[in-house]
Amino acid sequence: MATDSYEEAIAALQKLLSEKGELGPVAAAKIDAITADLKTVDGTAAISSESVERLKTGFITFKREKYEKNPALYGELAKGQSPTYMVFACSDSRVCPSHVLDLQPGEAFVVRNVANLVPPYDKTKYAGVGSAIEYAVLHLKVKEIVVIGHSACGGIKGVMSFACDGSSGTDFIEDWVKIALPAKNKVLAENGAVPFGDQCTVCEKEAVNVSLGNLLSYPFVRDGLVKGTLALKGGYYDFVKGSFELWGLEFSLSPSLSVKDVATILHWKLM
Repeated sequence: MATDSYEEAIAALQKLLSEKGELGPVAAAKIDAITADLKTVDGTAAISSESVERLKTGFITFKREKYEKNPALYGELAKGQSPTYMVFACSDSRVCPSHVLDLQPGEAFVVRNVANLVPPYDKTKYAGVGSAIEYAVLHLKVKEIVVIGHSACGGIKGVMSFACDGSSGTDFIEDWVKIALPAKNKVLAENGAVPFGDQCTVCEKEAVNVSLGNLLSYPFVRDGLVKGTLALKGGYYDFVKGSFELWGLEFSLSPSLSVKDVATILHWKLM
């Protein structure tokens, strides 16, 4: 159907050229060039693709069902944002945190990346993540930072699979997921005899704790914890079972508490 519309448009342009001789060869050449640009290798019209139409209809639905029905909300958002949460979540298309937790626009400042990892403080190597944390904590004044892992995570499967012997078969992925190496090492030390799939499940949660620990390397995060204006939480969404877990990381000046210890202070699970 989309192809038919495209062909009809081209036929109309050619008819116009034949009737309006004054348009001349320059206009004809221009239309030919546009025609070539609009066609993909298989001859279908790129601008009429189903994927583009999906985005179009998606926005139309959003505007009609949400934007226009919530003028007060979007009017306030036009003035600025004051989110309660900063959320780290995976880029996996199955685990959108706003969808899973029913978060509304303006409630969460979200960073998504492979395996929902928070790297340690590094002004050069991880400036992108660092700038997001700094902005969320110092400027937006978020009250909670939540790191959410999930089931069947490809990034965690990767870190559990990669040799980590100095070789690399990827440009970026292996170097990035190595942030979770402490989690991998802990899983192998404590669960070395269990099946690989079970190891990955354990690592999906342990990697969240590694990220929570890495957040403590950011001075403005530590300041917020000490002042009581900021809290850290770990989460895990199992989209196979339809369950969600949340646990808390409470900051303490006592050196006797490890990340593992404090991560078990608060823990609940919804099925």
